[in-house]
Amino acid sequence: MADHGDPPEGPAENSASGGEDEYRSLVFDESFVRAARLQEFSAQERMGEHARAVRSLPGRAVRTGSRAALALVILIALAFGTAVFMGFRHPYQAPLGRRAEPLRMIFVPLAPRGAVPPGTPAGLFETSPAADYPKGAQGISPPVARRTDNFSESQVVAALATVKNYLVASSLDPDVLGGNTVRPVESLLDPDQMAQFERSMTEPYDDGQHAATGWLVRFDPAEVTPASEVRVRGTLRYAEVGTDALEVASDHTFTYALRPTVSGPQQADGASLFTVRRELRFRLDREDLRLGRLEVRTSYVQAGPQSCTADTSGALRPLLAGRRAVSRGPVGTDPYDTGRPTAGLCGTLEVSSPPPRAPGAPAQGPRGPSTPASRP
Repeated sequence: MADHGDPPEGPAENSASGGEDEYRSLVFDESFVRAARLQEFSAQERMGEHARAVRSLPGRAVRTGSRAALALVILIALAFGTAVFMGFRHPYQAPLGRRAEPLRMIFVPLAPRGAVPPGTPAGLFETSPAADYPKGAQGISPPVARRTDNFSESQVVAALATVKNYLVASSLDPDVLGGNTVRPVESLLDPDQMAQFERSMTEPYDDGQHAATGWLVRFDPAEVTPASEVRVRGTLRYAEVGTDALEVASDHTFTYALRPTVSGPQQADGASLFTVRRELRFRLDREDLRLGRLEVRTSYVQAGPQSCTADTSGALRPLLAGRRAVSRGPVGTDPYDTGRPTAGLCGTLEVSSPPPRAPGAPAQGPRGPSTPASRP
């Protein structure tokens, strides 16, 4: 019986039997065979999208780099831990920052021998040793700044400028002189001295540490009024104090023309001179130089004419034109008194205002008109 796909006359004699009959109609000519190209896919290509199912291990170079980075991190951690441990266990502790010392001050009132001469401000200055003194801040002239072993020239300039600012604020500022403010002076101080300064302003006392007049020049506005610009002359010197600080010493004489504060009209020749000699010593470390502040270490002040018995801890008490000093000496000190100590120094004023000099005669030397006969 013929197969299902055989022709009616039966299968061909040379035909293949079975499942190969279905390819019988395919004919491959020679050109097709030559153009055919065989390609065998790899196992990964045959897997298709499942080829990355299993993570391949990193190469040797990657493993070596990771190990080096891990070792570096471990070494850094060990070094940091060792430094911290040695810091806690080191037998020598790092020195603490130096704190500013309290200001030590001496105030010497200068009593006149007779009555205070009156006059006009111009006439009084003309006949006084302050006739040739510069006016105001021009009289505070810093020296030529030169570098030191441990400080540059610019740092020396900064130290001198800060000290000049302090002298101007504490001796020439009208609001400070009149007792209206202390902020220009306070803003220049080392923070460690703030408590002492504030106590000196709010609770002044003549104990060598808490007198307001040790920090600044201040008059009672109810008693006196400045009558002209202040005359100033003095010097500034600087030097190193160790390797971390500069010390600046100032020595200036300030001469003020004052009038009594009255409600009625004032007399033209009712002014008088009042002179303050201030010798101050300042210390400035590197932090002070950077922030424009200073530490006032010592203050030695001579001021007159005024009575030795006057309380000058809070403000100066000038003797005005025509007045005389109390004949008594300074207040005594009882060594058995356990209360707060008081200073008992007093000097004698040589001249308040010398007689008029002859025309063409040279002015007196650089002494101020209120120079004590001898330094206590």
